[in-house]
Amino acid sequence: MGRTAQPAALKLLKGRGDGKDSAGRPVNVGPAFTREPPAAPAWLSPEAAAEWDRVVPGLADLGLLKPEDRAALASYCEAWSVFVEATQVLKTEGLTIEAKQGLLPHPVVGIQRAAGREVRAWAAHFGLTPSTEQALARGADDGKADEDNPFA
Repeated sequence: MGRTAQPAALKLLKGRGDGKDSAGRPVNVGPAFTREPPAAPAWLSPEAAAEWDRVVPGLADLGLLKPEDRAALASYCEAWSVFVEATQVLKTEGLTIEAKQGLLPHPVVGIQRAAGREVRAWAAHFGLTPSTEQALARGADDGKADEDNPFA
């Protein structure tokens, strides 16, 4: 498997302007989806709903959300909720359990790790990872770009 393609809006944010990506290639903006945040599902767990409320305004301000992103965003938020719950269990019960075989890792360690991987995977799709944030910061247009400089 190769890298997951970035949404056109992220490519343009990191790009050189005038519809070009960071390498100066034209960006195909794709279909003309309505760019507005989806409504939060009523069934989100409380922690997932809080995460939705935390990330949606910033993503909407960047023009990265459309109503069709609802399921993916809900999946990200619920994965975050599972990660938080597993972390709270570990804080309360510890990383290990006593068993007939002796001291074993707490079963929720695996749940926490799987949820963490899922959070990172979904977060990358929405530009929520630190590396994506840095890439966006490097690509921010401050209006002072030198058109003749290929390294700008």
